[in-house]
Amino acid sequence: MNRFNVRKVAVLGAGVMGAQIAAHLVNVGVPVVLFDLPAKEGPKNGIVTKAIEGLKKLKPAPLGVPEDAARIEAANYEEHLAKLAECDLVIEAIAERMDWKLDLYKRIAPALAPHAIVASNTSGLSITKLGEVLPEEIRPRFCGVHFFNPPRYMALVELIPTPATRPEVIEQLETFVTTTLGKGVVHAKDTPNFIANRVGIAGMLATMIEAEKFGLSYDVVDDLTGKKLGRASSGTFRTADVVGLDTMAHVIKTLQDNLADDPFFASYATPPVLAKLIEQGALGQKSGAGFYKKVGKDILRLDAAKGEYVSAGGKAEPIVERMLKKAPAERLKLLRESSNPQAQFLWAILRDSFHYCAVHLADIADSARHIDFAMRRGFGMQQGPFELWQAAGWKQVAQWVKEDIDAGKALCRAPLPDWVFDGRDGVHSPEGSWSASQGRYLPLAPLPVYARQLFPETLVGWNAADPLKSGTEEFRNDEIRVWSLDGEVLIASITAKLHLISPDVTQGLLKAVEIAEAKYKGLVIWSPDDVFSAGANLEALMPVFMKSGAKGIAPEEKKLQDAMLRIRYASVPVVSAIRGIALGGGCELAVYSARRVAAMESYMGLVEVGVGLIPGGGGLAYIARRAAEMASAGNAGADVFKFLTDGFTNAAMAKVGTSAIESRKLGYLLWSDVIVPHKDELLYVALQQAKAMFDSGYRAPAKALIPVAGRSAIATIKGQLANMRDGGFISEHDFHISALIADVVCGGEVDAGSLVSEEYLMALERKHFCSLLENPKTQERIMGMLQTGKPVRN
Repeated sequence: MNRFNVRKVAVLGAGVMGAQIAAHLVNVGVPVVLFDLPAKEGPKNGIVTKAIEGLKKLKPAPLGVPEDAARIEAANYEEHLAKLAECDLVIEAIAERMDWKLDLYKRIAPALAPHAIVASNTSGLSITKLGEVLPEEIRPRFCGVHFFNPPRYMALVELIPTPATRPEVIEQLETFVTTTLGKGVVHAKDTPNFIANRVGIAGMLATMIEAEKFGLSYDVVDDLTGKKLGRASSGTFRTADVVGLDTMAHVIKTLQDNLADDPFFASYATPPVLAKLIEQGALGQKSGAGFYKKVGKDILRLDAAKGEYVSAGGKAEPIVERMLKKAPAERLKLLRESSNPQAQFLWAILRDSFHYCAVHLADIADSARHIDFAMRRGFGMQQGPFELWQAAGWKQVAQWVKEDIDAGKALCRAPLPDWVFDGRDGVHSPEGSWSASQGRYLPLAPLPVYARQLFPETLVGWNAADPLKSGTEEFRNDEIRVWSLDGEVLIASITAKLHLISPDVTQGLLKAVEIAEAKYKGLVIWSPDDVFSAGANLEALMPVFMKSGAKGIAPEEKKLQDAMLRIRYASVPVVSAIRGIALGGGCELAVYSARRVAAMESYMGLVEVGVGLIPGGGGLAYIARRAAEMASAGNAGADVFKFLTDGFTNAAMAKVGTSAIESRKLGYLLWSDVIVPHKDELLYVALQQAKAMFDSGYRAPAKALIPVAGRSAIATIKGQLANMRDGGFISEHDFHISALIADVVCGGEVDAGSLVSEEYLMALERKHFCSLLENPKTQERIMGMLQTGKPVRN
């Protein structure tokens, strides 16, 4: 397959979805032109300009850093249609009106590049009908590309071909959406609401029906159908409020208007309470009230019977919570056989989802894989419906569902399809996932893009390789595994809880460097989950502290600092592959590596002040060194202090980069580091980086003395801190901690421009770290964090 080079993208429509799709495109470095109607008053690009400005204020932030909004080019249909000829991909994202979309397609068709892919971001309109208005030569390059809101954070993108769409167009778009945008693609058939919204909204409607049947309040239902059930924490009714009740009603209407022959049609009726809330203008979170309403700091929930808001906070009963913690087979059996209304409700909604997905699999998806991944990625489920059914025992659960259908307990009388009872043990197998329409198991598409996912997201039954049991193992202890997948680059995977750095982890990393230098081209530090490292393991050092106080901790701190220097000066490149959180010691481990490869959604920062400490694994020495490097790069005689202030502030305020892009801005990632949009490509890219660095003749940086800002800079910072303390912005203890940070990053009581070693800075860092351990205020903060997980302000 030829590579489809997307040099520029046009997004048509600067509404909520269009603007945020454009934002995500600039996040990943793709030039984008955002179009909308010409404004009736003022500058003609006014609508788009306002939308771009609005991106800076949205939460969660659609942009990695707000200033990247300036990289979105504004355009309007009256003046700038010629710009479409520069675009390789055109994504239409205007309002969900068939007539408006068709009119726009007629208008843009003459201006499109002859090779451009054209795609609609509709959430449920017929892609085939939309494509019929396009000229014959464009139809093979037209399809649906349905992003989920918010586009930056939601992993799901549905691709929907029409009968005229060329297969290679879908393959090209799938490759772009996967690698460049970092999304998980599912293939949907051109049916109303496609897969995720079809199954998801049908499931929400079923939940509302069953909740009323069993007399459960909205807050109780949300507690039962949230994290306890392995789903998004917002549950059902809170999710409806977040999505918008009018938006939900629109999706429901699509079902009602197009699925009159669906055996589940009766369950698509708009719930009376939903209709009433919309009539009253209570549209959910955006209008301030829906199923819930916030009054001051209190969250109230609607009591439908009374028609008024009452105190929320209803929870699952303890006995039901215990059932939900059991393994799938026992969990479903307990729920089905219990007389508890909450348990009966949960069995009912799970049965309804199994029933619905089995009946509709052939109609809406090529295989069961697409339904399960759609529900995982689009609705936050830990397991898709088929996956849970298979894990709980396919044959037994199928029999239970059949009995409920026969007894009239299900949402409709439609029988389960014959293939459910053909002796199978599930729909996912090592061969692939079951296609009811084709009557066979379909493997993952053999696209080159998926070869980059060495350990991709998997499903029950696929028997996929476990990364922590794969490859050739070189070393292991209780908290780290050192291994190789390809015989060329060594991998160190921290296995401790939250990948906290303990003495065992430090030992394992040192061993990994030793082995890598002897036998391999490099070392990659990578683990197969959403944590790189949450920092140092304070609890592991507690027995040492209780026995010997800070004096006992000092040698352990030195071992950690020495390990950081060993990594920095290793004779082969050490690459940190960062995914999820890299905080405190995890951030220090990353910055002492030769290179960093970070997933887009990575969170990096030196956060030790939250527990009353300063960074103790070399983080402050790194800030001093980077300031000196930047000063030297800018001007041989430049003042180090002006390059130091941002680093000091980041550490003193525990600033965390909430994206890899922001972490680069904070200095924890460099421009030479690589940002990877798709988390499952992280290991592949990191291994390639290590090999390329080695093959290019990698040598460790030469050790050098570091010019520091000295005592005059410390005095300046302390003066500013005193003003903040005296103004009530920081506490006395905050002042003390920040002054110690200043002392380290400025090099202590020396003259400005003095040359010091990294070991000298680390000794200062270690001295102040240990002194804080004996401070009662810091001890309060540490104990508070260990007991509650929340920072103590004192």
